Order: sequence, then structure tokens, then C-alpha cells
Amino acid sequence: RRYDLADLFMKYFVELEGREYVVDIDPDGIRIDDVPVEVDLAPGASARLWDLLLDRVSYRLRAERAAERGSWEIELGGRRHVVLALDKRRKAIRRLSGSAAGGSDPGPYEVVAPMPGLVIAVEVSADEAVSSGQGLIVIEAMKMENEVKAKTAGQVTDIKVAEGQAVDKGETLLVIEPDGWRA
Repeated sequence: RRYDLADLFMKYFVELEGREYVVDIDPDGIRIDDVPVEVDLAPGASARLWDLLLDRVSYRLRAERAAERGSWEIELGGRRHVVLALDKRRKAIRRLSGSAAGGSDPGPYEVVAPMPGLVIAVEVSADEAVSSGQGLIVIEAMKMENEVKAKTAGQVTDIKVAEGQAVDKGETLLVIEPDGWRA
């Protein structure tokens, strides 16, 4: 089946090899960082293979969802890439929950509540080493459990909440010192 781009009209924030690209898909076409591009994407011979036509150059790519929501493992031209593609809403949630990919400051970062709710589980302890994507805290909001995850590997240096505690959106839950960072 061919995908109708009208089904996908929106703005995406795509991270690839440490750089963020803004991809706009709208009735006027597709733009990457405000530069118009010609794109056609069609399923290939198997579920993970795709035929991509980008600015009149044909590519065969393989795409698989990665463990982290919004992440994809892409193989193109014999090279593997991890790509993060988020819409505006998902990007805001990641930023608020402290799970956005690296920033310019590699120092300790505060993991904050993405929404108001009740802390139902603290899955780590102070001084514990954590890996990127590891679950840290579970918050119940509107009868749904939301797991807040680490954005990078590091060490938990401070836990600011306890199980059973109510938290507000943006409230600091804990602090992580990324691996390799020294004050």
C-alpha cells in the first residue's frame, strides 16, 4: 500500500547523529529545515524494507522500531543509524520528563514530572547506576501509569520524591549525574 502523505500532515523533530532536523509535512509538500524536498516512500519486499525516492535518487532502506518510543533503527547504504522522530507533543513530553536526548550541558540533570499525579513506584535508589532508557519512577495520572525513564546513563545523586507522594507537572523527581561528568 502507498501511504498518502495527507494522513501525516504535521511537524516532526528528527534527531540523527547528534543533529536535529525539522521536517514539515503539509499540503504544500515536505520541507526539511525549510528546504523543499521531493519524497516518495513505498513498502518494499518485506515488512521492514522500504523504497525511498528522495530528490529523484532511489534508496532501499530497512527500518525497525527501537526500544525507545519514537526511535528507529535505520539501515541505509550499508550504514546503521538510530533516528529519533517526534511530533511537537511527544517532544514536549520528553523535554518535561527529562528524557530528551542530550543537550549542550553534559552535567547533572533534573528529571521532572511530565504531568501532575501520584508517585506509585520509585524504581531506583540514591547512588544507583542507571542506563539510558531505564525506568526511574512510575506516576499514576488519570488512572494510567506513566513510567519516567533516564535520558542517559549515569548515577542517581538525589531522589526528591517518595512512593505515595502527589507531584505537580514540572516538579523535580530526582537528579542524575551522567557518566563521564565531573563537577
